[in-house]
Amino acid sequence: MKFFTKLMSVVMVLTLFSGCASIVSRSNWPLAVNTNPSGAKVEITDRKGYTVYSGTSPMIVKLKSGAGFFSKQSYTIKLSLEGYNEKIIPVQCDLNGWYFGNIIFGGFIGLLIVDPATGAMYRLDREYINETLTKSTTNNQVTLEIKNINDISKEDKAHLIAIK
Repeated sequence: MKFFTKLMSVVMVLTLFSGCASIVSRSNWPLAVNTNPSGAKVEITDRKGYTVYSGTSPMIVKLKSGAGFFSKQSYTIKLSLEGYNEKIIPVQCDLNGWYFGNIIFGGFIGLLIVDPATGAMYRLDREYINETLTKSTTNNQVTLEIKNINDISKEDKAHLIAIK
């Protein structure tokens, strides 16, 4: 009888302090970012606007799926490279299918406390980003050109400012 009581106590503790998604899944998910051309600056910000990663492509980073109790995280990935158009890519977190395993394995504690608190009830909506950057069509270079005042039209002379 004493063995049965100890066994039931262990089963109860494991049931109360377990969460299915926390056991068979995770709360940090890898995200691979690759760009063509490589070497683009990668900046990842979370939903509050905090920078959680800054580096260059190609790269792999682990991102948290939870943002607090029963709150999923979201991210914005900004890709930039000189001479190319900047790209902004949203990454969301969706409900993890293993979360529903709590109905069978984790019980109400896993369903209502453990998985929501650890963020394991969510997962990233993608595992990789593979983007081709497009060349910028605008020329952002500022040039200085020296001209003789006699070669400037009367319309342009009207916009000149005297420097003393």
